[in-house]
Amino acid sequence: MMYPDHTIPEIDQVLAKSQQAFYQYKNSSLKERANFMRAIALEIEALGEELIKTAVKETHLSENRLYAERKRTIFQLNSYAEAAERGDWLEARIDVGNAEATPPKPDLRKMLVPLGPVVVFGASNFPFAYSTAGGDTACAFAAGCPVIVKAHPAHAQTSTLVAKAILAAAKKCQLPDGIFAHIYAADTEKSAYLIKHEAVKAVGFTGSYTGGRALFDLAALRKQPIPVFAEMGSTNPVFLLPDKLQKDHLWLAEQLCSSITQDMGQFCTNPGLMIGINSEALDLYVKQLTDKIKEVVPQKMLHKGIARNYVNNMQNAISQRRVEVIYQSDYKMGEEDGVITLAKVSAKYFLANPQLHEEVFGPYSLLVVCSDAEEMLGVAKQLQGQLTVTLMATHTDLATNVELANTLQEKCGRFVLNNVPTGVAVALAMHHGGPFPATTDARFTAVGADGIKRFARPVSFQNWDNAFLPEALKNENSLNIWRTVNNELTKSALG
Repeated sequence: MMYPDHTIPEIDQVLAKSQQAFYQYKNSSLKERANFMRAIALEIEALGEELIKTAVKETHLSENRLYAERKRTIFQLNSYAEAAERGDWLEARIDVGNAEATPPKPDLRKMLVPLGPVVVFGASNFPFAYSTAGGDTACAFAAGCPVIVKAHPAHAQTSTLVAKAILAAAKKCQLPDGIFAHIYAADTEKSAYLIKHEAVKAVGFTGSYTGGRALFDLAALRKQPIPVFAEMGSTNPVFLLPDKLQKDHLWLAEQLCSSITQDMGQFCTNPGLMIGINSEALDLYVKQLTDKIKEVVPQKMLHKGIARNYVNNMQNAISQRRVEVIYQSDYKMGEEDGVITLAKVSAKYFLANPQLHEEVFGPYSLLVVCSDAEEMLGVAKQLQGQLTVTLMATHTDLATNVELANTLQEKCGRFVLNNVPTGVAVALAMHHGGPFPATTDARFTAVGADGIKRFARPVSFQNWDNAFLPEALKNENSLNIWRTVNNELTKSALG
């Protein structure tokens, strides 16, 4: 189903309502925000089979995958609601004043407050969890910000169903008109207009480096620059260390086969690079991995655009000097099936060719073969910022490769040991972010309740009367939240 783009005057109206809603919603209680998010979860659940069948038709993802993703999205909304109500993310700090001190010590109280209306760009590969009611939207609502979602054109009908669920929840919770808006803007100029609009105070984006960087640059050029929290891609390198390869080559082949080909590799955490040292164990691993991958039946990718981009990027990668194709599934140009591709190159030519360091989004992985541990360290040092880096290693490997581990820690947001990077747990200890170009700001996560902090900023209140302070900073601590009072973490009231 095609939806016409919103016009510029319509977008102006949407943003004016969003700005007005912010003035009311920013003062809502943590409980009111949490109840809103729980209501959204219930409305999404109530969509039932219609939502699943619509998403299957638009994305080619399986029903089982979409049931799991819907469950995850509902869990996100409920867990972020709980976190919002718990109030830890507010980072409430109190340093009690002392007028008798010399010089007098002011009373200082600090907390995070919402930024303002947030524009969220839906992701193509996660129609529920990273799109209309996904993590960015949930975090913004938890922080006290209205949300304007730009529907992803690849699943606009799915996005519309979810948007209606959010609006129904907002109505039941008696929230102001403008707390949420759903915009169709396939035209990139409309997207640019959204970013440059003075009412917009932050942006959430999950997608390509090209798209994320364009939004980031537009936001930086505004008269009043705003933060863009963009997740832009990653090759998620997996380092295969010698002792682990020797002892567990079959297990490694099974794990990496599943990780590379799951949902045709359409994950931001897909392992697009594997790095190992030339040996008989590595050769055996490659044979076992190839045999496992040959058993995988290619499936349709999300949409024609992604399939076309994947084939173009994959063909560019395997056409580079000294890149050898180990295995490639049969395909015909123009088809939407994922072309499962396994290739290899020596570390020497990998290090000399920056194009081989770029993400190929889809069922593709490049094995980089090093001559020794020193060359493997050289590969690690040249890597760009990543969402994840994985070490497949025994205790012996770890003890003899300390510099490698220290180097890789600097390159990623999530450092994985003896596990695959695909699969991102919705948990407080999760960090789904990483150094540029994986994301625009490595300090923040797009998964887990700490993501709420992206859409808030600190304000310090000096010498305010207790009656006029925000509830979170009042002496009574009626919210019963954890606060740092005179450098001590406590829930106790003051005075």
